[in-house]
Parts: sequence; structure tokens; C-alpha cells
Amino acid sequence: MPSHLLSTHPQDMAVFADRLKQLRTQRKLTQGRMAEILGVSLRMYCRWEAAEAMPYADTLVKIADALQVSADELLGRDELKPEHRIHNAELHRLYQQVDQLSDEDQQALIILLDSLVKRSRVKRVMDEEPPKRRKRG
Repeated sequence: MPSHLLSTHPQDMAVFADRLKQLRTQRKLTQGRMAEILGVSLRMYCRWEAAEAMPYADTLVKIADALQVSADELLGRDELKPEHRIHNAELHRLYQQVDQLSDEDQQALIILLDSLVKRSRVKRVMDEEPPKRRKRG
């Protein structure tokens, strides 16, 4: 088997397909979005999830990066680590660079993120609260 190909053993393909679908759905990504992120056709991506084909090794690395797991986790060779990753790939990419910011910029980022999270919580509460009825006088 050429080194750029992954195992095409049916059991290995089934484990990979299951993990791929599980990780994609956990991250709330569609098959179409995954195909777009990876630069492959939707048809090819669907074949991977259906255990009808395996990606080349270089594509496997792209998939693992996009899903924020190791290749061994993706292939079922390691257990999946507990879910604590950022689902949005772009946010995750930026998050990995935060340590390069100055302390001042990191503090500004903390304040900004905190305010956005609080705003989101307030909006959820407001959306859930039934409208108040006016008393007639």
C-alpha cells in the first residue's frame, strides 16, 4: 500500500467513518461545510462518512485539524479527549495565538469577551421572559 494512502480495511474504515460523523455533528458542522473547509467535493466527503472510501494521509491531517483532534483520535486508535474545544475553527485558530498578545491586549480581550457573554445571557433571559401586562386603570 502506498504510504500516502490510509488503511482500507473495512473495520478501520467503519471506525473512521463513525468518528468523522460523530466529531462533525458535535461541532455542529454540515457535511457540505466540512467538504468546503477541506477543499473536497461533497460527494467525496459523504463517501468517507459512509465508509466507502478513505482520505489520503495529507487530507486526514486537514480533517483532524479542522475537527481539533489528533489523527489517532480520528482513526479510533486513541479515545476521544473530553470535549473542551472551541467549536468554531476560526475562533480556535485565533485562540491558539492569544498567548502572543501583550498582557494589556489580553486584558482587553478578556473584557471584550466577558461583555459579549454577558450580553448574550441578558438577551436569552429577555427572550424567555413573558411580556408584562399593563393594568387598566
